[in-house]
Amino acid sequence: MNKLLLLSANPFDTTQLRVDEEMREIREGLRRSKQRKNFVIETAQAVRYRDIRRAILDHEPNIVHFSGHGAGEEGLVFEDETGQSKLVEADALANLFELFADSIECVVLNACYSEVQAKAIAQHIPYVVGMDKAIGDKAAIEFAVGFYDGLGAGKSVEFAYKLGRNSIEIAGIPEHLTPQLLSNPDVIASPPSSGGKIKEQTEPSMQGATIYGFAPGSTESNIVSGQTIQGNTIIGTQNNYGVSSSSPGFGNADTLELWTEKLAAYRREEAIASDPEQKFRLKVLIKECLGKIEELGG
Repeated sequence: MNKLLLLSANPFDTTQLRVDEEMREIREGLRRSKQRKNFVIETAQAVRYRDIRRAILDHEPNIVHFSGHGAGEEGLVFEDETGQSKLVEADALANLFELFADSIECVVLNACYSEVQAKAIAQHIPYVVGMDKAIGDKAAIEFAVGFYDGLGAGKSVEFAYKLGRNSIEIAGIPEHLTPQLLSNPDVIASPPSSGGKIKEQTEPSMQGATIYGFAPGSTESNIVSGQTIQGNTIIGTQNNYGVSSSSPGFGNADTLELWTEKLAAYRREEAIASDPEQKFRLKVLIKECLGKIEELGG
């Protein structure tokens, strides 16, 4: 039996997405599939950051699907207690999914720029799908429908992923290369302990990885100009100041100064940004900077 957990978040201060339609299309597709008796579907909407673990604990899924906003290296966008944006970083999500690695087989992050989180989660989960750039509502829904049509027909995750990408392409939407499937080649199949089919795996090497703009062992800040891909300017992952409160060589005052500089840079970019998705991501990043500055007593 496959247990699918559908999570969605669309905070009041973000662009409104068609997450309800996406969930409805997934449910309807699986209910008409030939493997419908092998799927149990659970949903959780307006998900707050603490609701993620609660939903997984309550429903014990082996497939987790998230629909919402992403902000690249800054995190996925969930909700706080007031319905406003709350960013959850890749490492925090990876550490959470590591705790459920004996049961969860697949995670789908149907959100813009979510490949960052997908790479982190893929250290512990056999199959993870993320988006390497912004993805429109229609493309996101088409991918989800195609992906779960494949799983509902009893096909493999790899086949379902390819079917999801083709679903975008056949709809005439030029975003079929945006979804990225990450799989851990060192996963070893073993008997499930609580519904999962894949249990044991080793962590892929992260040697040479750059986190928050710092190469391992370096405290040098890194500012890279934005890169344009199909008319969308990628920010946050490209324009970052490498701020980390735990970075070696930085005291509290230095960290506060860097977060202040980062905030000023994002505000400058927001003032000249014209793309709605870009402006949204900048607003999320600005809010995160303000929170960090407040934490540091600024």
